[in-house]
Amino acid sequence: MIILSIDYGDARTGVAICDSLEFLASPVEVIHQSYEPKVLNRIDELCKKHKPQQIVVGLPKNMDSSIGERAQKCIDFADKVREITGIDTVMWDERLTTVEAHNYLNNTNTRGQKRKNVVDAVAATIILQDYLDYRKKH
Repeated sequence: MIILSIDYGDARTGVAICDSLEFLASPVEVIHQSYEPKVLNRIDELCKKHKPQQIVVGLPKNMDSSIGERAQKCIDFADKVREITGIDTVMWDERLTTVEAHNYLNNTNTRGQKRKNVVDAVAATIILQDYLDYRKKH
């Protein structure tokens, strides 16, 4: 099944996708947009292009597993994505994925503006790969 993942942010939203065998998650793009309707429109365009059967939206829970303001924004966003695309949408705990993405970019010596332009897509890829790994085990 092709699955698309979203790391939703206030200024940038990362998008990743996996192959139909659910083997490997890969970055698609970073949507550099803060206006939510435009972000939703671009997600819809990407769904029409890549035809995912499921969408995973990162859920930034607090470290104590509680749902804060940011997580609630992501839940609301996921509901809108589901409504616009008609595709099954699930939430996935994304705690520390941005830290992990920055660590990966440190290891590849990606710095400055280039880092800022890709970190959200890398985070979306990590979210999706974590989800794929979970699906394989369960």
